[in-house]
Amino acid sequence: MQTPRLRIGTRGSRLALAQAEETRARLAAAHGLAPGEIEIVAITTTGDRIRDRPLNEIGGKGLFTKEIEEALQGGAIDLAVHSMKDMPARLPAHLVIEALLPREDARDALISPHCASIRDLAPSCIVGSASVRRAAQLKRLRPDISVVNLRGNVETRLAKLDRGEVSATFLACAGLIRLGLAHRITAPVPEDEMLPAVAQGAIGIEIRDDDARLRDLLGAINDGPTEIAVACERAFLATLDGSCRTPIAGHATIKDGRLDFRGEALTLDGRMTFSATRSGAVADAQRLGRDAGEEVKAKGGKHLLHLE
Repeated sequence: MQTPRLRIGTRGSRLALAQAEETRARLAAAHGLAPGEIEIVAITTTGDRIRDRPLNEIGGKGLFTKEIEEALQGGAIDLAVHSMKDMPARLPAHLVIEALLPREDARDALISPHCASIRDLAPSCIVGSASVRRAAQLKRLRPDISVVNLRGNVETRLAKLDRGEVSATFLACAGLIRLGLAHRITAPVPEDEMLPAVAQGAIGIEIRDDDARLRDLLGAINDGPTEIAVACERAFLATLDGSCRTPIAGHATIKDGRLDFRGEALTLDGRMTFSATRSGAVADAQRLGRDAGEEVKAKGGKHLLHLE
């Protein structure tokens, strides 16, 4: 048997493994490696183990990365593959996101056997979501609707919907597409109704900051436009000190060398939204994100203090 040259750490869900497989395939193609030279190591995280409580009650986004990052810091794996929307605003010491793969559709997907849009949801129906962002955005549009916690991987949530436990749910279009489940998307949600999570649809590759070998290897598969857009969005998130406990959304797009960004923070009940937009050169991506974050923080004031 071949001795792996690289060990990729990831969560064990089908989606996480699919993202690790994509990373392995791109690395192998870029550097002429055989698949057996790159091992995928599935790691169970605290967020995977605790499924009976909302994420905002048990610690937020870091619950899906802690054990993987500990394995990376300890040398048990060489690189980690993450859904960037799951990454906390600040990384542990001596770890960096060194590369991003091309972004998939960043929008949210409405999935329902009963309706084709948020507007069409039946009055007072029950919608399932584990995301405080989606819940707040939905309450803003439809305060009559009840939102219940719906934890679990993509397949688990779809099964609960199919059993009739909820009338509808929302998942990321990107994840469904990567799993070959695009046919389950009833309709992508327009961004003016449900602005996506920061970095939604992007796959990030994390390494130790002193690993020059990995830095060189990953340079061949890094997607520049995705890197710039995500840098802007995560600068916005960091400025607001955002986590899974905070309803924060942000999305940057790039066209003809210009970056357009829109970000927002909401109160948990969806009654108040504080937003900002920025446009500028791609070289200013992080500054634009920070500026937008400062504006939202100033607008929100005391209304956002309890969210941080």
